[in-house]
Amino acid sequence: MSTAEIDTDFDQSPITGYHAHIYYDPASRETAARIREALGARFEVELGRWREEPVGPHPQSMYQVKFAPAQFALVVPWLMLNRDGLDVLVHPSTEDAYADHSHRAMWLGEKLVLRLDGLDSPR
Repeated sequence: MSTAEIDTDFDQSPITGYHAHIYYDPASRETAARIREALGARFEVELGRWREEPVGPHPQSMYQVKFAPAQFALVVPWLMLNRDGLDVLVHPSTEDAYADHSHRAMWLGEKLVLRLDGLDSPR
């Protein structure tokens, strides 16, 4: 079997970046703000808006942190050590939002139930 035949068995979707969704509630908003400030100061990231209400597939308040693939090895380990009890969804950004938020995702903390039915999938 050639390498070309083997490669067709694997997903070849290009990862253009990553998102981390930092979830919080009213009691943990101050912690979320401290983590947000630290992420912005330490890493090359784009900080999204505060979402005080559930939006899209996200079941509770959160903000999004976008970062390039080159930042993954810096941002994700830092979040592993410094999430301070908050739940964090980390997922790739490809052309398949459904897959990105479901089976391609990783969770730090508790895995929340996302509302995936509204997400597009090209497959």
